[in-house]
Amino acid sequence: MELKWLEDFLSLAATQSFSRSAHERNVTQSGLSRRIRQLENWLCVPLFDRSTYPVRVTAEGKAFLPKAKEMIALVQNARRDLRHQHAVTAEVLTFATLNTLALTFFPGWIRRLEGRGHLFKTRFGDQRSSFAGNVALLLDGESDFLLTYAHPNVPLYIDPERFAYRCLGTEAAIPVSIPDAQGNPVHALHPSGPPISYLSYGACSFFGRGLIKLLAERPLPLTTVYENAMSAGLKAMALAGCGVGWIPESLVTNELQSGQLVIAGDPSWHLPTEIRLYRASARCRPAVERFWAAIDDADQRIGNRPPLQLVGAA
Repeated sequence: MELKWLEDFLSLAATQSFSRSAHERNVTQSGLSRRIRQLENWLCVPLFDRSTYPVRVTAEGKAFLPKAKEMIALVQNARRDLRHQHAVTAEVLTFATLNTLALTFFPGWIRRLEGRGHLFKTRFGDQRSSFAGNVALLLDGESDFLLTYAHPNVPLYIDPERFAYRCLGTEAAIPVSIPDAQGNPVHALHPSGPPISYLSYGACSFFGRGLIKLLAERPLPLTTVYENAMSAGLKAMALAGCGVGWIPESLVTNELQSGQLVIAGDPSWHLPTEIRLYRASARCRPAVERFWAAIDDADQRIGNRPPLQLVGAA
């Protein structure tokens, strides 16, 4: 029996839809169905009645539901406790972060702190498949810090009484496209005309959520041709000429300078963000406190700043 079978079971019991649960679990619908069958075969009982729509949990499934939750909780708690014990011993700082920040921001930022005489052992926690999942790593105590983008359109649901933050900088996601022979974007943003090939983040990523309001207030004839929650994946497709995508500036600086990519819309189409670092407000182990003090010592800007003003937003 595999832990993911239990997680699939809980998801399907909640959604009562194979398609919605498959999307939530980042697996194909056939793959999800196969894993549910494997769990049923292992238990030797049917967990769902598939003859109805939506699917219904059987009596056996309802009886198994609290046991499945308990088993998952036991495994996760044991894993968290062991990893916490290891981190305390080794003084390793664990960060939950977005992939783009791990690639573009984190290395230089840590190097600047080290340049001021600080030395820290750091690691990235296991990345989740959704933005909310990465936030949960901080909320559940599985990471010491959350390094994330922040934007008014993307609520973090982080209690400010429990979690403090520092603002480390700003960055914008900008629409980019390959250029034509005259240097103009092949996939330029225009409110009317032929469909624009769109490289989408989907609905579960930070930038995917951030763009929803912008694109709702200023509709474009977009046709989604590719979806990937990772900015690096969308950048690769943009470089291949497949469409327009909103990519963090730091990830496309070289390509814009070389002319491989060009900005596909005026600044009103940019999505400005803050770069924030969150931690628990309560006093933590010494390594966490030393790191937090080093940030303040490096004259980083302190949090609780006014909300960002959205460029071009009503």
